[in-house]
Amino acid sequence: MLYKRNPQLNKHGELVHLLSVEGLPKATLTHILDTAANFVSVNDREVKKVPLLRGKSVFNLFFENSTRTRTTFEIAAKRLSADVINLDIARSSASKGESLLDTIANLSAMAADMFVVRHSESGAPYLIAQHVAPHVHVINAGDGRHAHPTQGLLDMFTIRHFKKDFSNLTVAIVGDVLHSRVARSDIHALTTLGAAEVRVVGPKTLIPSDLSHMGVRVCHTLEEGIKGCDVIIMLRLQNERMSGALLPSMHEFFKSFGLTPEKLLLAKPDAIVMHPGPINRGVEIDSAVVDGKQSVILPQVTFGIAVRMAVMSIVAGNEADSRGSK
Repeated sequence: MLYKRNPQLNKHGELVHLLSVEGLPKATLTHILDTAANFVSVNDREVKKVPLLRGKSVFNLFFENSTRTRTTFEIAAKRLSADVINLDIARSSASKGESLLDTIANLSAMAADMFVVRHSESGAPYLIAQHVAPHVHVINAGDGRHAHPTQGLLDMFTIRHFKKDFSNLTVAIVGDVLHSRVARSDIHALTTLGAAEVRVVGPKTLIPSDLSHMGVRVCHTLEEGIKGCDVIIMLRLQNERMSGALLPSMHEFFKSFGLTPEKLLLAKPDAIVMHPGPINRGVEIDSAVVDGKQSVILPQVTFGIAVRMAVMSIVAGNEADSRGSK
């Protein structure tokens, strides 16, 4: 049955956890995007609240730092009227040697309804999802190099908002793909939603060797990678995850793979430029592009709140089957 194959779904095929974009059917992704579209207008209200999670407790567990993602999850939960608890992991029992599952068990005993988890170890949200009660939901806010599903979904929402349809789009994902969980989530989402061509662009040292099975075209020059593109997704250089000399210098990287107004002319005239943030101006992208008319980087942030509201409301509305969730 479906729920046995995918731990994110219950026996009816409904989303009860969001752990990865990979493996989710197109209908599920489209349902999230459609639901998010209904929440965008909440930002424009005088009272920016809806009661869908009233009485629910959402615990933000960020074992890795992230201002943007944690803040947008907190705003999303509060706009759904949930009670939000932000754990200070640096001062929590986890820093004193308590295991991840013991931390989760203790927080569950405090009547947690949802865990939003960011962790440096790939698979941590999956482990948590296997050990929570059927009524508790887990959302992956980024795990290791594996996945960042809500970022992938907000990227898809942004693309659909500006380009309407995926079927004729050529999308380039540029930069440090090797260390990017965002890139993997974007690739899975784009291929599932039917993008015409997905290109992965970067130096050989920053491109994984196992991308061919994901149905992407690998390009090792920026010029080839963005020529005729409809969408360009620039990635941050993740120096904190690099080991060894993968790049000669930041200057050389920008010279070869930095997006400048001149290079942007190779893409289609109406191409949009995206970036998951935080942005390193002058390293992966020129300030003139960040602030230019083709940039949709700030709308991405705004749409991120609506997408996270959609994910939270959808999983909270679906009960896990007790046999399928363990």
